[in-house]
Amino acid sequence: MKSAFAAALAGAALVLAGPALAADPTGLWQTSTRSGQVEITKCGPDLCGRLVSSEGLKADPALKDVNNANPRLRDRALKGLTILTGFSGGPDAWTGGSIYNAEDGKTYSGTLTLDGTDTLKVKGCVIVPLCKTQTWTRLR
Repeated sequence: MKSAFAAALAGAALVLAGPALAADPTGLWQTSTRSGQVEITKCGPDLCGRLVSSEGLKADPALKDVNNANPRLRDRALKGLTILTGFSGGPDAWTGGSIYNAEDGKTYSGTLTLDGTDTLKVKGCVIVPLCKTQTWTRLR
C-alpha cells in the first residue's frame, strides 16, 4: 500500500513538473533563415540570446557587424553577438525585449512565444502592426 502511494505521488510530481520543463526557452535554437543558430540563456531576470552560427559565419568566422546603424559598432564580431535582450515574462511568452538584425543593422521590439517544447515563435516589430514572425526549432 505504501509503495503504491509513493509511486502515485512520484507520478503526480512528474506530471506537475512536465509543464515547467516545457516552458523553458533556454537552449540552442535553429532560426528559419540563413542556417542561424542562437543560444538563449538567462541574463539576470531576463532572457537574452547570442548568435552562435550562420551560413555567413561558417564561410567566414571573422565576420563583423558591418551593417550596424551605429558606425562605432561596425567592427564588432558577429560570432557570439547578443541579438536578443531584455525579454521578461513566461511561462509561455516573453515580451519587452529587443531583437537585433545584423542583416539590416537595426533593432526591433520583440516577443518570444513557446509553441510546444521545441518550437519558438520570434516576433519582431518596427511598430505594431508592422511585425514579422519567424519559427525557430530547438536543437538542444
